[in-house]
Amino acid sequence: MDEQQPGFFENVQNLTEEYIQDRLLLLKLRAADKSARLAGLLVSFLIIALLAFFVLFFISILVGYFFVWVTQSLFWGFGIVAGFYALLLILVFAFRKKYIEKLIANIVIKVFFDRTADDDEKEN
Repeated sequence: MDEQQPGFFENVQNLTEEYIQDRLLLLKLRAADKSARLAGLLVSFLIIALLAFFVLFFISILVGYFFVWVTQSLFWGFGIVAGFYALLLILVFAFRKKYIEKLIANIVIKVFFDRTADDDEKEN
C-alpha cells in the first residue's frame, strides 16, 4: 500500500475549513451588496415620493382654490378635491393586493436575483 505524507488528512481538513469560511464570506458580501442596492433603491424612492407629495400638495391647493372660485363656496371647492383624494384612496385599497404588492415584491426579487457583470466575473 502506498504511503501518504504525514498530516494529509489534517491538511485536507484545514483546506476544507478555509474553503467553507471563504464561501461564507462570499455569501455575506453578496448579501451586503444586494442589501445596499435595495437600501439605495428605497432611499431614492422615498426622495422621489416626498418631492411628488409636495408637488401634488401645492397643485391640490391650487385646484381647491380654482373650485372655490367656480362654485363660490369654500366648502364645496375644497370638498371636491377631498372627494377626489378619497376616491383615489379607495382605489388604492381595492387594487393594492392585485397590483401594488406584486409590483413591490417583484422589484425586491429583481434586486436580490439580478445578475450583474460583477457576478458573472466572480463565477469565472
